[in-house]
Amino acid sequence: MSLFGEWKALVEKERSQKEAEAFWKAYFEKEKICYEQLLENHTEVVSGKLGEVAQKFDMDPVTFAGFVDGINTSLVHPYELDDLKEDLDIKLEIDFEKLFYNMLDAKADWLYTLPQWDGVVSEERRNEITKEFKRSQIAVSKKVGRNEPCTCGSGKKYKKCCGVNA
Repeated sequence: MSLFGEWKALVEKERSQKEAEAFWKAYFEKEKICYEQLLENHTEVVSGKLGEVAQKFDMDPVTFAGFVDGINTSLVHPYELDDLKEDLDIKLEIDFEKLFYNMLDAKADWLYTLPQWDGVVSEERRNEITKEFKRSQIAVSKKVGRNEPCTCGSGKKYKKCCGVNA
């Protein structure tokens, strides 16, 4: 089984509510420390064997596979998660603006409010990204007026086309 497969099995393991809360609390604390280190050293691209990189971040390889799952869509070159193995050469080349956006999307306030962001993405740019994110979450429903062109593309007015029986 791949490291990611082991991670999924670990996550899906049946636990009591208290055990599940303890599991996630421990993971989120490790994740936070990992992101603090990545943000503090944002000019360095972390690379090496997955097992060694995991050790550098004080994680076991299975837990680190879970971390890679979380950051994967923010990487310049994402990984096929099922291919993660301890001896795989990895390179965490991060698009930090995308990472910030993805943290907003994950509602990970313990991560997107880290003070280390100040040296990576300007506060002004983070505010712009936050606005972009909020705008993307707004559902817009436009009602077609009777005298507007029909949405089917026929070129007729809505009232003479799809809206004739409405």
